[in-house]
Amino acid sequence: MIHPNGAFRAALVLAANSAGVLATGFNLPSQDAFASARGEAFVATADNPSAIYYNPAGITQLPGHNFRGGVYGLNLNNTFKSPAGGSFENQRQWHAVPQFFYTYTPDKKPVTFGLGVYSPFGLSMKWPANTGFRTVATESSLTYLTFNPVVAWQALPTLSVAAGLTVNYANLDVRQGLLWPTQNADEFRVKGSAWDVGYNLGVHWKPVPKLAFGVTFRSPTTMDLSGHTEVENTQAYGPVPAFPRQRFEADARFPFPLRVTCGVSYRPTPDWNLEFNADYSDWDRVGVIVIRQSAAFPPLLPKDVPLTLNWQSSWYYEFGGTRYFKNGWQVSAGYIFNENSVPNANYAPTVGDLDRHFISIGTGYRRDRLSVDVAYQLGFGDRLVSGSQPSAGGQTADGRYEFLSHALVLSFGWHF
Repeated sequence: MIHPNGAFRAALVLAANSAGVLATGFNLPSQDAFASARGEAFVATADNPSAIYYNPAGITQLPGHNFRGGVYGLNLNNTFKSPAGGSFENQRQWHAVPQFFYTYTPDKKPVTFGLGVYSPFGLSMKWPANTGFRTVATESSLTYLTFNPVVAWQALPTLSVAAGLTVNYANLDVRQGLLWPTQNADEFRVKGSAWDVGYNLGVHWKPVPKLAFGVTFRSPTTMDLSGHTEVENTQAYGPVPAFPRQRFEADARFPFPLRVTCGVSYRPTPDWNLEFNADYSDWDRVGVIVIRQSAAFPPLLPKDVPLTLNWQSSWYYEFGGTRYFKNGWQVSAGYIFNENSVPNANYAPTVGDLDRHFISIGTGYRRDRLSVDVAYQLGFGDRLVSGSQPSAGGQTADGRYEFLSHALVLSFGWHF
């Protein structure tokens, strides 16, 4: 029997990213232009409706009705250099991801209600067939949507707490060659979707005007992915004959880690706001996953497929600052470093998990009921992968991966 782990590795790694934070290839941390301009260092500031995502306790700072909407536009230029000397580019580079937030604070009440609709994970990637890892991964697409109602309570003039429900939907589609290392004669495909429910908590404390602290927590969840697998071979490969596309119902239970973000904001004067955040995800929770199919397909696929991932917990470190002007304008800048969490042995090119750096700048305007913000973010990083597990076709993901992204984030707010 041909070993199945290579056939399922790309699908499972992508599934992991559909709800994870620091398996970084499909993480979308940019949910607001003002926060992104500050390097996402916003958990202790949290003073617009996107705080529903960054720290829901911060929404008690917002009187009346507040809407905030925007779009995250991304150009993702991943490249791969093979050990044989070839160079290849990701063929799906352009993405646009919207977000929406609303908060309401009743007059003279210490309670604020909020609703966020956003995509914390997603995107897609497609590699050419001649990369040398065709039977490891070729194509992936993930749609992920979160509905997040929250309630925040201003327990003291300087202290607020919040709790919310996260209702999450994911739909993934992953493809790769199964047998042929160099021809497009076969395909293995995994499609699945799932809903899961979790919760998020937040604390915002501002003991003095110059100093604020924020903490937010997202609960661990387990997503029951349900869908099907497909396999096809249009040309005989060694002892394996050609056969039409076969389809099998399949499911898998995947545990997702808890996430904790802590931050401190320092305002030496009312015109300046400097912040540092540390963001942790417990990916050690992810060990062995089992794909359960409705039937086996000898000699290529068994009915149940165990997969050892052994992921590692990791961190984001975020720094940002904003300079406010008296005419309603402000400018911001920030920096992020995030660690990878996928070991070399389980690396999947359609995820692109690696250590990355982000540098951002932005500006915004606030006057009366209207607010407008725009941010630009540059991301870069590289990783040399060696010792990755061979696929069913005998190929590996070994080689050098380079990450380069350009992002433009636009947000508009309205208060009444």
